[in-house]
This record gives sequence, C-alpha cells and structure tokens, in this order.
Amino acid sequence: MTTAVEKQSPGHGVTPAILLSMTGVTGIVDAVSFLALGHVFTANMTGNVVFLGFALAGTPGLSLFRSFLALLSFLGGAFLGGRIPAAQAARAFAIEAILLFTAAVIALRVVAPYQVIEAATYGVIATTGAAMGLRNAMVRKLAIPDLTTTVLTLTITGLAADSFSPGADNSRWRRRCASVAVMLAGAAAGALLLRGSAAPALGTAAAITTASALVTHSIHRKRAREQ
Repeated sequence: MTTAVEKQSPGHGVTPAILLSMTGVTGIVDAVSFLALGHVFTANMTGNVVFLGFALAGTPGLSLFRSFLALLSFLGGAFLGGRIPAAQAARAFAIEAILLFTAAVIALRVVAPYQVIEAATYGVIATTGAAMGLRNAMVRKLAIPDLTTTVLTLTITGLAADSFSPGADNSRWRRRCASVAVMLAGAAAGALLLRGSAAPALGTAAAITTASALVTHSIHRKRAREQ
C-alpha cells in the first residue's frame, strides 16, 4: 500500500530498497562503534545518550569523552543535513559515503577491537557520527514510513501493535520485518568484518552508501526527465 507521503515525494529518487540498504549500513557502523571504539554508539543516539549517563556515573569501561564526541559529531552532521533539500538526497548520501570512506582510512590505525590508538579512535567516532547525523536529518525529511534507517523501536512497536488489532493498518509489515532483518544482518556482518580491523567494515559501509547515492541520483534524473 503506497502512502500519501510516498506519493507526494517522487522527486528525491529515494526508494524503500535504498533506505533498507542504508539500514544495513547502520548495523555495520554500530558494530564498529560499539565493539571497536570502546563501547560507544555513533548511529544510535538513544543508546549513546544512555552510555553518556553511565559514563557520568563512573561506570567502568565507558568513556565520557567518547560518548560526548559521538553526540557532538552527530549533531554537526544533522546540522549540515538539515540544510540539504530532500530533492538533493543523493548529494547527502554522497557526503555520507565520503565521511565513511574517511573513517575507513583512519580506522587503519585501529588495530583490532579493544586495541585502539586513541587519536584514530576519536577520528573514527567523529566521522561516523557526522555521517549518521547527516543521514538522519535527510531521512527525517524524506519521511518514508517505517524506514528511519537507524532506530527500530517504533518499527517493532508498530509491527506488534498493529497485528490483529481491529481497524489497525499493518499493511507495511513486510517493510517493518525487512528493516529489522537488514539491521540484524548488518550488525552481524560488521562484527565478522571486525576480526582483523575496523577498516574493512567501514569500507563496506562506505561502498554500500556510495551505491545508494548513485542509484538515488540515477532515479532522480530519470524522474526529472519524465516530468
């Protein structure tokens, strides 16, 4: 079932399939940030704010500075993304890809999970946080239901709450299930790719984002010619 929002926004070129692929990227980025960068999230700010609270309470193994840097970088990326029109979504995704490729290069100095060089760790946190903030700002503008690409709480809630409820619209249950499955697969893939270094995982995330940007640009141009 196509929603009114989706009918009104054909010009940006972003399809549900593209956002699903970027949901997988989120899983990879969260795997890198949590497992290799010292228990911090750079895509999931809900989790990161909770970690920030734990760090403020002096919980061992958590860094106040790393959590704050992730939050600040995310805000910076969101600020930039807020100034890019929805019609230029491909441009936003391309900038995200550049930031993730930069993170992959910096991550060459992150030897292995829990064996980090602090300067490189901070660089990866800053670049991935900015990339995810930028994407979230753009996805928020696109407003395609059940495809936030970074947060699954409402998606899972909708899946359960709308199931077998009288009058409830659960027509997007396939999309909701796909979002959960793709995030899960991305996280698993990210963890596997971290066996040697954070760089391959981030390089994979950057490659997927680049492909998403190119496909978005192609669809946008095609639809512009048809108008």
